Amino acid sequence: MLSSHGPQMPPLLMPSEMINPIGIMQGRLSTQKGRRIQSFPVETWREEFSLAREAGLDCIEWVYEAETGEANPLRTDGGIEEIRRQAVDSGISVSSVCADYFMSERLVSPNGRPRNSAVDHLKFLLERTSVLGASHIVLPFVDESSLRSSAEFEGLLDLLRIVAPIAERLSVELHLETDLEPTKLVLLFERVSHRYVRANYDIGNSAALGRGPVEELTLLGPWLGSVHVKDRLLGGGTVQLGSGAADFPACFRLIHEAGFQGPFILQAAREKGINEIELAIRNRKFIEEQMTAEKVSRGVK
Repeated sequence: MLSSHGPQMPPLLMPSEMINPIGIMQGRLSTQKGRRIQSFPVETWREEFSLAREAGLDCIEWVYEAETGEANPLRTDGGIEEIRRQAVDSGISVSSVCADYFMSERLVSPNGRPRNSAVDHLKFLLERTSVLGASHIVLPFVDESSLRSSAEFEGLLDLLRIVAPIAERLSVELHLETDLEPTKLVLLFERVSHRYVRANYDIGNSAALGRGPVEELTLLGPWLGSVHVKDRLLGGGTVQLGSGAADFPACFRLIHEAGFQGPFILQAAREKGINEIELAIRNRKFIEEQMTAEKVSRGVK
């Protein structure tokens, strides 16, 4: 048990009237590469800072993946300095890192043991993220990296017991994106009991799994660390915001009630016939409308 770092359950933040920042997943402002809806934009990552500003956004969630790892400036001090220069010049911060690297380089093996090479790389990425000054890393345990057995679930606990103290020392939170049932995910957070281990809530992924936001967000609220905004069909793929199975009014109400103060990160579907900037602007306005409607529902002017 990692119980020496504060209370077993993270303190519930009181709801505020602040407007959450709105950001975008890196690569979504660049032309799609092949069939990959999300990837690190090797040639255009610098331009995405000014494009994000043009779209009226506040921040970018950085993508770090195995396929382009060697070309990612996050790996070197010189590269991080260049990222910082772009952030300062544009006024667009890098709020977080999406560690898609661990989609293919799984952190936990099928026998439930943390994979040493992947764990070492996560320690490296934590250090790099700390140098950059981002607040958290999103660790994916979905699709090909999904936890498929009780052995892998226990292996994730072992992994977190190794890396959570390192994350705290470096002031970088670990946000878990999983397809676990909410009661099982809550059990994981209770057993880990570390304030630097939190939940990433993906609105579209939960909708595709047929999970009701009232039950899920009520349970996960005390551990809510970050939010990805997309829409998906029930049991299907990503679609235009507002055209899928996601109950956005309920999600935004419950996210507010959880005291969430972080950015909403756009991870919405690409669409033919509309360029990346126009799509980002439309999706930003969609989130703003949801936040406004949520305030109106509470009688806040």
